[in-house]
Amino acid sequence: MHTRKLRQWLSSRSFRFRLMLASVICILIPTSITLTTYNYFTQDAVKDQAISNSQESMQLVNNYVTNSLKYMLNIANLIQMDSGMSAIMKKRAMGEGYTGPNAEYEEFSDRDKIVKQIENMINSGEQGSLLDFHTYVTVLLSNGDYYSTYSVNEYNPIDMTREPWFSQTKNLYGFNSLWVGPSPTVFESEKKKNPYQLSVIRTLREQNSSFIFGYVVVTVMENQINHNFERLVGNQDFMIVDSDNVIVSNNDSDKIGGPLNLPDLPAATDQITTELVKVDHEDYLVTQQSLFTGWKLVSLTPYKKAVSKINSIFSKVFTFQFVCFILFLLLLLYLLRTFTKPLVGLGKVAMTVQKGNLQVRSKIRGEDEIGRLGFWFDQMLDRIQEMIQEISVTQARKRKAELDMLQAQINPHFLFNVLNSIRMKVMFRGDKESAEMIGSLSKLLRMTINQEKSIITLHEEIEIVMDYTQLMNMRQKEKIVIETDVSADSLLEKVPRFFLQPLIENALIHGLNQAAGIIRVEARREGHMLIVAVEDNGSGMDSGTLNKLRDKLAARRAPDPVDGESHRGFSGIGLLNVNERMLMTHGEGFHMQVDSEPGAGTRITMFIPSLEVT
Repeated sequence: MHTRKLRQWLSSRSFRFRLMLASVICILIPTSITLTTYNYFTQDAVKDQAISNSQESMQLVNNYVTNSLKYMLNIANLIQMDSGMSAIMKKRAMGEGYTGPNAEYEEFSDRDKIVKQIENMINSGEQGSLLDFHTYVTVLLSNGDYYSTYSVNEYNPIDMTREPWFSQTKNLYGFNSLWVGPSPTVFESEKKKNPYQLSVIRTLREQNSSFIFGYVVVTVMENQINHNFERLVGNQDFMIVDSDNVIVSNNDSDKIGGPLNLPDLPAATDQITTELVKVDHEDYLVTQQSLFTGWKLVSLTPYKKAVSKINSIFSKVFTFQFVCFILFLLLLLYLLRTFTKPLVGLGKVAMTVQKGNLQVRSKIRGEDEIGRLGFWFDQMLDRIQEMIQEISVTQARKRKAELDMLQAQINPHFLFNVLNSIRMKVMFRGDKESAEMIGSLSKLLRMTINQEKSIITLHEEIEIVMDYTQLMNMRQKEKIVIETDVSADSLLEKVPRFFLQPLIENALIHGLNQAAGIIRVEARREGHMLIVAVEDNGSGMDSGTLNKLRDKLAARRAPDPVDGESHRGFSGIGLLNVNERMLMTHGEGFHMQVDSEPGAGTRITMFIPSLEVT
């Protein structure tokens, strides 16, 4: 009931009103749905962007931290792989003393050499790129002797043997490392400003032996590592956590050594992963990535702070879009009213014409469609009588043309019957050669006149070629020989009518110069491709003429009528027109190849895709 009333109400309204109402509805509803959907899906976009920002920051911090830790490991590697240092330290560890008058000097020289070499290792490599990176290196021998880059007043290296981690070093072989941290700083000058330190330990063993003759300990201050966390400004709280979820490094020293309590957090991998985790009734983005030390790098970001800037941007965009929508809607209504005003006037004129007044004119003009419609409407009224007269004249001419065409028609069967009658009379008189010539001419004429049969089988086309050759041999003194090598499976292939005859004609006229010779026709199938070749043993072409012909074929350029080529021979088609016709019939899959040498004849090969004819 309500629908019917609505339809009646709309039908009583003007076209302008309905157009404006439809425009408002078609814009208002999709826009409302779009803005609502946009606001809904914005939340996912905000989350994805926050995760992306967190992971980008993690990637940067991971690079800094990894470089710092690898720097420590590289120092241990250099000491372990230095054969000269290893030889001296092994000698001291095994109790081989220095003898002779210079024993004391040699001992001092070797110790000074090792210490300076270690200091050079510290100052080389990546140290230049690290800010305020103070590294403490200790080489502790199994006999209690040691080499260090710091004074014994700072720390006595022998005390390392009492550290909790020292008992774990016996399980280290080769390049296996023990990472220790965080532990209270043992160096007197660092204790006040750097409460924690991190160390990596390597054992020095004889090759293929379990005998440990020394230990390499590389130590840095923990806040030299967490200094990398300050490189990025943001709400992320970065930390290094060991395999037991104990915090190894963090900007807040009170958290170091304490547990990281995050429920249901998946294990870290080499890939950066981010999870949304609730901690103390607040959502956090937890991003983590494993480090080569067995530790992992973790960042905590309050979700509200992570998305606050992005949410602010989306809110501003939403507000801007809504304001623009209102402005554009008002502008649309004004423009619709302006644009439809001429239509209202044109409708009034049409109603007047409907009542029979053909003298009225709309006088609506303009460069747009409505202006042209008004002009055409007025022109239509001006030319009604003229158009009626033109239609009458056109119909009369059409009837006359149809009559002329019917009168001009000739029955082809009459011509064929007359030729057959002539052939029979000639044959009865004993002139078989003339009878055969008339028979061949009749066949060719029938194929030429029959326009309906544009596609024939290959064996029919070869018969046409044989008849054509027979006629040409009767015209000229020297005869040509047609040799065929056609596979059985290609005889029933569908091909365009008269596609071989122009090639035979070109071979006879241009290749053999209408002298005696051999023209060979080959055909075979390869998959869905029919390959047909026409070859003569005539004079051939030089390279310039051959290249010019190939360029014309590649450019699909039809022959110029003024050169006389199209008027020679029986068909008047020419090689280039055959190429164009085959391309139009078989498509771009067709390809014609011309090969020729002076004095060696010419070979034209056509690659013809199978043609399905229904």
